[in-house]
Amino acid sequence: MFSESELLKAKNLLIRGTNWIGDVIMSLPALSAVRNSVPGARITVLAKPWVADLYRLFPGIDEVIIFQSPGCHDGLAGKTRLAKELRQRRFDAALLFQNAIEAAIITALARIPARAGYTTDGRRLLLTHPVKRRKGVDSLHQTRYYLEMVRSLGFIAEPDDLMIRPDGESLRRADEMLMEQNLSREDILVGIAPGAAYGPAKMWYVERYAALADRLVDEMSARILLFGSADDAVRTGTVKNLMQHGALDLAGTTSLAEASALMSLCSLVVSNDSGLMHLAGGLGVPLIAVFGSTNPVATSPLGVRSHVMYRQVHCSPCLKKTCPTDFACMDAITVDDVRVLALKLLAEAEA
Repeated sequence: MFSESELLKAKNLLIRGTNWIGDVIMSLPALSAVRNSVPGARITVLAKPWVADLYRLFPGIDEVIIFQSPGCHDGLAGKTRLAKELRQRRFDAALLFQNAIEAAIITALARIPARAGYTTDGRRLLLTHPVKRRKGVDSLHQTRYYLEMVRSLGFIAEPDDLMIRPDGESLRRADEMLMEQNLSREDILVGIAPGAAYGPAKMWYVERYAALADRLVDEMSARILLFGSADDAVRTGTVKNLMQHGALDLAGTTSLAEASALMSLCSLVVSNDSGLMHLAGGLGVPLIAVFGSTNPVATSPLGVRSHVMYRQVHCSPCLKKTCPTDFACMDAITVDDVRVLALKLLAEAEA
């Protein structure tokens, strides 16, 4: 078994990344700690296809391997195939940011000598460096969850620039997409992300998003970009249809790298608690994050220019996907509440 000091001497390091946009962003401080602690190591991230682009945008990652599931890495045969592919790369160590036992099984089958991570999902015996999850860590901000793991393994976390940076090709494509709509970087671009994969209890009303967007067009001559996945297209389409002014609906039309580039050009983003909210925070753009059923103490966005709009009521945070009562937490957030903060942030951005 490797000691902690030997773990920090690894030259070829695999990180099993998290599976969702928000989790990727919230693990960046821990990933930065690893990068800064082993500056000479080659760091490779194993990631699902839908977050691979996001890892590629983070400085310090040398390579991203795609975990093709669904695809060629499905089932026992697929996992065995993936383990063989990893074994051929002769990794010294693996850090498992993902919590599932699957990650430990694959890295053990790959015969990676040092395997470190939380002892979740019954995988303690598969890890050479098991980290017991401290009681109460789940109640802290999720960034602390990942940071505590890497700190316990000897990696040193220091203040750092944790922002992700769009690549040049994606920025070029973003400029082209704007130009096609008679828009440019010179416009006051406001991004709105009205969806959330978790469920409707996280979503502010589409009518209020539409009214907010119209007010920002009227008062600031803003141009509205609607962000979302293909699954969000109904909501973004509804917001667009409810608006008195036009908007560019991007839901389901961009790659994650392109969405990142377009969002980085925005003077402001307004979003529900979602993966796109965390993306905006990770890009460092001015952000208003609207929280309903979830807990901003645990999942508020990164970024010094991120602002949370939250009204705690008697039943919040309930953490439920669907509100069983009167949706009081979201009802309490008015269009004017968000508008006033939005105008302030836009004025600061234009100053």
